[in-house]
Amino acid sequence: QVQLVDSGGGLAQPGGSLRLSCAASGNIVSIYAMGWYRQAPGKRRELVATISNGGITNYADSVKGRFTISRDGAKNTVYLQMNSLEPEDTAVYYCNAGLSIWIMGNYWGQGTQVTVSS
Repeated sequence: QVQLVDSGGGLAQPGGSLRLSCAASGNIVSIYAMGWYRQAPGKRRELVATISNGGITNYADSVKGRFTISRDGAKNTVYLQMNSLEPEDTAVYYCNAGLSIWIMGNYWGQGTQVTVSS
């Protein structure tokens, strides 16, 4: 089993920034990719960004150029730096871990709320 603890959400103004963190523990040798998905009210959960153990990244088109995903292998932690936030970015953001950056993994964090509003 793998445990994910995500944090760092909150309230930001349009154009502002937030940084999310996700720390993994447990059977981390089974993880080859980590990342973030988000779900807004009434919408399906969608990809935000993922990163492989080797540093290969995958971004949703809607966040390219604004969000940056990175990882600290020594800390088993993944970060999502979110800049130029827009109201449309408002959602619950969930950390995810699995076998590939191209598909949802089996492990999820508890979710952290991001609200972008003036």
